[in-house]
Amino acid sequence: MHYIWTALQLLIVGLIIYFVSGRLIGTKLNFMKRILSAVFSLTFTTFVYWYSYLRHTEYKNEDMMQAVTNVSTLVWIGSMLLIAMLFYLILELFDPIQLGAKGERLTGQKNIVTRFRSKFHRQKRLVEVFQIAFKHGIGKALKYKRTYENDRYLAIALRNMLEECGGIFIKFGQVLSARKDIFPAVFIEELSTLQQNVKPMTAEQVEKRLEQDLTKPMSEVFRSFNMQPIASGSIGQVHKAVLRENGKEVVVKLLRPNITSVMQKDLDILLHFSNWLVEESTWAENLGFHQLATGFANSLLEEINFEMEVRNMEQVSNALSKSKNKVKIPHVYKEYSNEYLLVLEYIHGVSIYNYEQNFEETNDKMHELLSSIYDSFLEQLLVAGVFHADPHPGNIFVMNNSKAAFLDFGAVGRLGPMQQKGLRTLFIGIERNDPEIVLEGLKNLLVDKNEMDEEGLLHALSQLLIQLQYLDKVSTEELVQTLFTIIQHYELKLYPMVGVALRALITLEGTLNGVDPTFDLFSEAKRFTAKNKRSFVTLSSPTEIKSHLQQELIMMLPMLKQMPKKIDHITTRLEKGEMKVKLDMFSGKENTLFISQWFSLFILLMVGITFGIISVALLAISQFINTAYAVYLNTVSFLGLFLSAVLLVRLSVQAIRNSKRAS
Repeated sequence: MHYIWTALQLLIVGLIIYFVSGRLIGTKLNFMKRILSAVFSLTFTTFVYWYSYLRHTEYKNEDMMQAVTNVSTLVWIGSMLLIAMLFYLILELFDPIQLGAKGERLTGQKNIVTRFRSKFHRQKRLVEVFQIAFKHGIGKALKYKRTYENDRYLAIALRNMLEECGGIFIKFGQVLSARKDIFPAVFIEELSTLQQNVKPMTAEQVEKRLEQDLTKPMSEVFRSFNMQPIASGSIGQVHKAVLRENGKEVVVKLLRPNITSVMQKDLDILLHFSNWLVEESTWAENLGFHQLATGFANSLLEEINFEMEVRNMEQVSNALSKSKNKVKIPHVYKEYSNEYLLVLEYIHGVSIYNYEQNFEETNDKMHELLSSIYDSFLEQLLVAGVFHADPHPGNIFVMNNSKAAFLDFGAVGRLGPMQQKGLRTLFIGIERNDPEIVLEGLKNLLVDKNEMDEEGLLHALSQLLIQLQYLDKVSTEELVQTLFTIIQHYELKLYPMVGVALRALITLEGTLNGVDPTFDLFSEAKRFTAKNKRSFVTLSSPTEIKSHLQQELIMMLPMLKQMPKKIDHITTRLEKGEMKVKLDMFSGKENTLFISQWFSLFILLMVGITFGIISVALLAISQFINTAYAVYLNTVSFLGLFLSAVLLVRLSVQAIRNSKRAS
């Protein structure tokens, strides 16, 4: 009976510690951490209290009031409270999960055992990746001076390492092999050999995936479903089916089981590796290797969300709805599609390569087809600002009516108005053979153009244009690669999406030249630019320009009327020396919240430090007093130190949680 009563007392004390520690920390806390903190503190302090004091006393014979009012009991409870808060601080410090604006955890993993197991596997995989990297000599190669021979050694080591790591590492290498704008040729050559060998999903896996992702039973949605995939990749695979509702043929894109969690784990490891590479190598840092990995991770996460592809297709389709270049974009059946499943119109046709091999078209008809594809892409790029970012032969079909269709919008690029203007100006400058216009266009495509050598850059661009003159055919790849070389030489950087656009142009050139080697994309781009100059300018007629100027003038009239008075007022203030400049740091809600949060933490810090200093001073003074008052001073001093510790722990927890909040 005595042990049951003791256990009950400890349970009550534990509950009190749980609630009081939570109130003292004073922020939105995690339930599991509070429980663990209270249990650990109760167990640890009780054992220390019993071992160091209670076992030497007759505590079993004491009544409750005597036990509660005992000084040792109060010290025990106070220590328990402080240790519970300290242990919560430690748990918060080692918990990497990001918090939302309201302090909520931005993760689906709320079970601490699951998180620990996941972290263990992640660390194990991370160690494995680094072991593979060192085995192939990545660390040693980074220390070498950059020469052609050393670059080849590093390129081979990087390819072997990515190949052995497999999965998204191979896919990352394939993406890097397209970055001719930043990587030396030897890296492009080595990384281009990377290949993925992925087994297709089994029929059972496909059926299970459909049951999970469809809102209705499979038999109610599809009249027939071919379990043999049309195509299979590392992310998912594609099947042909017939809808029960209207009997139309469709293609169904499925994600592989658990691909999202697998991708996220491997991407996290890839980002860790790229960050290490940048820290170890100035060469990797100058290349922006970690930024490349981050961009790859973001684009891949978009690819494994079919809702993003639906939105991409909708944007491109709407952008081309009034286009004269009638290129087909497949219809999306949104009622059956979601984040994990995509149902699209089936395109009757063949890949553009197979079309050229299986159908004998006249040169004029083939040129017309290729021109329509290229013009549609340039319209997406230079007019709409939303473009297909991977126009390889498998993504361009020719339908039975000899019209082209774009497929697979998992990779789509977007250019802002300034970048669009820059590309248009660049093309116009090349078409006019004017280096100054080319330079003006290039300025809108560069990330940091404040410190560039304009004179040297203008000279290099002049040399580039001279190289293009009097040639029967100019390679777009050669033009873009030379432009990349100039940008690298002057230590400039393109906006990432501009690089995507130019690489897509190179991919499209390879696709179209594979069908007709005589098709000159450079000449076609000149023709498109000359033909669409007016569409590049929003005000294309004198009437529109006149109307626009009138509207702008009417809007400016009130300001123009006030201008003389304002100028006179400013002049008067300047003469009197009364001109003031105001800097409003609190205009935005986020800025106000940030300042107020950290200011309140600073006040809390000052209060905690003040309590500590005063308490230490009182404790020192009490040592020189031999009267009974010394006991009271000691008591107050220890209470002050206790309060100081509580405030500082509260401050630390809040500071850690604020630093983990998502921006």
